Amino acid sequence: MSRVEKQLSISGAGDNEALRHLRQAAAEGKHWYIALLESIRLWSLTEEDHEGCHLCYLIADEAFDWLLLAQRLCQAVDGQIPDGEVQDLLFCGKPPLDLTKREFKNLIGSDKYRAYLNYFYGVTVEEALILAVENEIGKEQQALGYGQGRDFADEAYLRLYGASKPILLERFRTEKGYPKRKSTGLGELRAFTYWLFKQRLQLWDKARVASDTKKGLEELHRQWAIKGRSDL
Repeated sequence: MSRVEKQLSISGAGDNEALRHLRQAAAEGKHWYIALLESIRLWSLTEEDHEGCHLCYLIADEAFDWLLLAQRLCQAVDGQIPDGEVQDLLFCGKPPLDLTKREFKNLIGSDKYRAYLNYFYGVTVEEALILAVENEIGKEQQALGYGQGRDFADEAYLRLYGASKPILLERFRTEKGYPKRKSTGLGELRAFTYWLFKQRLQLWDKARVASDTKKGLEELHRQWAIKGRSDL
């Protein structure tokens, strides 16, 4: 068991303490975002069934979806924290306080921070990379005189992972034991994206991996500039 799995374990030893801390800190006037990050440090469940939904906070036992946990915790103190600031954090990725990376790391703990970085590069940046390659292909097709409005997703997946999205999704579901459905839930989609990230690391040499990751980061920063947010 990894160090982060010891902190985020299926036993749930720290979840009640985390909820208690957040409620108490919010009631005592501590800034809700600081209290939230401290509560994330205390949280222990890797996954849970909550209000009819299955929530997986630690993808593949190594990628920590901290915003999903933040949403879960904020629901527990609904009415005690500003709705607008919560919405900005959860749906726009804009925190109410401008913390440094070191401050953020110290508040959630170094092990969870490393797992957060796995999620950042393996899901957030990977999603941006796929979009960047789709846009790249679209521009290439436009330069060749082809019409706009086509879907270039399959071509992007072929370039990045060597197969079309349906074939890759079938491989992922078979390997990870997901049922084969017509639709893909958000949790499964994030796990699939992280799996794609790991596939890309194995498929290409280090120079190609670094180049593609840089492309994803550049697309992500472009998106953030539009939203007016900065990195943690």
